[in-house]
Amino acid sequence: MAETYTATLREFIAENFLFRADAEVNDNQSLLDTGVMDSTGVLELIAFLEKTYGITVADEEIVPENLDSIDNMKSYLSTKLAA
Repeated sequence: MAETYTATLREFIAENFLFRADAEVNDNQSLLDTGVMDSTGVLELIAFLEKTYGITVADEEIVPENLDSIDNMKSYLSTKLAA
């Protein structure tokens, strides 16, 4: 299931935040530190996750450990959806 998350997350990030055809991110790359995503982008990401996976992202869950990289998002989703 984690590979499905990776593909879906990569597609969302590419469509919404990468504006060059040759731009790419690594799964463990910080999206905030590299400027791929800003605070407004985090809000867009949260809306996407909630709509796509039928979850609610609580305020206290909006931390880099959950949302700053594709790897972090995969772990977060795996935990959240298992609950």
